[in-house]
Amino acid sequence: MKIAVFHNYLEHIGGAEIVVLTLARELHADVYTTNYDKQKIRAMGFADVLPRIISIGKVPINAPLRQQLTLFYFRRLNLGRKYDYYIIAGDWAISGAVNNKPNLWYSHSPVRELFDLYSHIRKTFLTNFISRASYDLWVYYYRFLYRRYVAHAQQIACNSQNVQQRIKRFLGRSAIVINPPIENKKYSCKKSRGYWLSVNRLYYHKRIEMQWDAFSSLPHERLIVVGCYEPSIQFEEYATRMIRTKPKNVTVLSWITDEKLRKLYAHCKGFITTAQDEDFGMTPVEAMASGKPVIAANEGGYKETVINGKTGILIGDINSAKLIHAIEKINMQLEKNPDKYTDACLQRAKEFDTQVFIRKIKKRIKTSH
Repeated sequence: MKIAVFHNYLEHIGGAEIVVLTLARELHADVYTTNYDKQKIRAMGFADVLPRIISIGKVPINAPLRQQLTLFYFRRLNLGRKYDYYIIAGDWAISGAVNNKPNLWYSHSPVRELFDLYSHIRKTFLTNFISRASYDLWVYYYRFLYRRYVAHAQQIACNSQNVQQRIKRFLGRSAIVINPPIENKKYSCKKSRGYWLSVNRLYYHKRIEMQWDAFSSLPHERLIVVGCYEPSIQFEEYATRMIRTKPKNVTVLSWITDEKLRKLYAHCKGFITTAQDEDFGMTPVEAMASGKPVIAANEGGYKETVINGKTGILIGDINSAKLIHAIEKINMQLEKNPDKYTDACLQRAKEFDTQVFIRKIKKRIKTSH
């Protein structure tokens, strides 16, 4: 069976992009996208997928033209009977569902700036009447288009119960949950080298400043943050400010190889993530696959992966003071028993293994024929 996967862009490799590249590898599928970065794809261990990646056109780095052109390119894409099945795995690639069937939309979330983060963005970043009015018009029009394109998705799968609820709430569609893949065999648990690890894009809704505040008050602790960002206006300002204001005991790394990232997981003391209502969150599962405890906000997808008290600590109404308390608590536990969380974390991560993911995807493809 010939399969094609659609995704917005592959310039910056995060969780969503790893899902796409994994689908391409495991299903021997071609990937249709706009911009992509060969060097970063190789660095993340997917050099074998590069020959299967096809660009349908370049898009600019800044919103809103970036998203508008992506939607336009996929809307006009019509591959006819070249493939037996299509998987739309990018939010702005959903317009590709119109001309390319049979299909499955694998959703990481309905576009957050159009739906659940709309009010937050409007209130926090748009300070005058003209910018808010322009944003309102843009959102109104693209919500209309988005719902229209989603109507062409014949099956919908999503990465978490959290996103499943968003799809029902904002789009009025039902979706089945298929958690993203983690290649457990790639990860290992090694002796701690005394640092905490955080892996996330440097975006405002990741609430990186909360980590900065906590480690400013914990000068004897170390935090390594692996964080990239898109070089567009709306993301660059926040990322630059975060890098400029980081405490001395925090190190920020960008664009490291998959091999180096796995070593950081293997030797860390524990993992910290503070994102707001995260869609799913693959990084906590990667940390658990390395036998490391996770400290996370008790919201979003984290509630579906981290088992409070068993594989880490979930913090309700998270803030820097509560984060400090959680760090100190795990420190005391690990001093008494360095292996307190290891076995539970390793077992939990196996539930999200790549082969589990692929088996469920193949089942959805089979039911469509």
